[in-house]
Amino acid sequence: MTTSMKLSPPITLSDASASPLSLSPEPELPPQAWYVRFWRRPFFLIVILPSLIVALYFYAIAAPQYVSEARFVVSSRGSDGGAAAAMRGMAGASAFGGLGGGMASSETNSVRDFLSSLDAVMDANAKLDLIALWRRPEADFLAQLWDTEPELLTRFYNRMVTVSLDPSTNVTTLHVRSFRPEDSKALAETLLASAESLVNRLSERSRNETLRVARQEMDIAEQRVQESRTALVQFREQEQELDSAGAVQAAVVLRGQLEAALAQSRAELTERLKFMRPDNPALQVTRNRIEALERQIVAERTRHTETTVGGGGAVLARQLASYERLMLEREFADKQLASATASLETARLEAQRQQIFLSRIVEPNLAVYPLYPRRFVNVASILVGLAIAYGIGWLLVVGMREHAG
Repeated sequence: MTTSMKLSPPITLSDASASPLSLSPEPELPPQAWYVRFWRRPFFLIVILPSLIVALYFYAIAAPQYVSEARFVVSSRGSDGGAAAAMRGMAGASAFGGLGGGMASSETNSVRDFLSSLDAVMDANAKLDLIALWRRPEADFLAQLWDTEPELLTRFYNRMVTVSLDPSTNVTTLHVRSFRPEDSKALAETLLASAESLVNRLSERSRNETLRVARQEMDIAEQRVQESRTALVQFREQEQELDSAGAVQAAVVLRGQLEAALAQSRAELTERLKFMRPDNPALQVTRNRIEALERQIVAERTRHTETTVGGGGAVLARQLASYERLMLEREFADKQLASATASLETARLEAQRQQIFLSRIVEPNLAVYPLYPRRFVNVASILVGLAIAYGIGWLLVVGMREHAG
């Protein structure tokens, strides 16, 4: 009986080298799923995951914000102002491709700067309580107001309230955001009221300053007229002459008359000497008249040309010079007073005509649909920004690796 023998399988090199005491090899792991590999990629961790978190916030958590819009223009009566001028400016800008219209006035810039200032915030907070307005229950934890200090409140205010000025039409646009439509409208109304109050104060200050300067010039002119008249009265009392110019003219006329009479008498004496005897009484009378006229002329000359004590000029000349100087001063003072009076009246009319005022073109509206937050725009911006940053970083890393290799 033959016995069959069972042959063992051939031993390979790897099997021969294996020791019975060696450990059994580890089992091979299954390949990872594609989504596991994708999650572990840097692109997902740096770009996709933050974008998903942002999208989750904007689409599931972020509270809706309602916008109330108002438009106004600041102008004056003297510049053909008002809403009609603003509408004509906008029409001209549209007709000429936005190139028409004038530059914004300084008052408009002042109102725009005021609406972005701490004073406007404090005024609105006193009337509406901005802290409670931006901490409504509807507000989410990221969008609501956190800091209540005046400076930080102003910073948050400038995020929620925007004031833009169109220089081509001189129209200012006010946008107000909040978590309730009625809050946005109420805040816009309050800010417009504050702007109108500021414009009224500016107008009142400008008008008062113009009138103050005109009244000051008027007071100076009146004081000068009063001083000139007082000086003229004192001069007349001192010289005991109401009209020195008239007195001089009368003296000149009197001297002329005396000299004319003297000349006539001398001619008469010469004529009589031709046919009268030297001892004729008529000739003596004529000689006496001539002597009297000569003495009178000398007395008049002495009275009006005598010098003052101390060697001053002639009395008549000094008196006439002083009188003319005082009369000239009074004339100048009267002209200055007339000019100041006309300037005051002109300033009063100009102040009334150039009154600055604020005209509302678009009243604050009650929003129906929330325009903020802009979910798609924000998410897309974050995604694109992170992708660009990732691409730049990846290029830098690759460049450094190539440089190191």
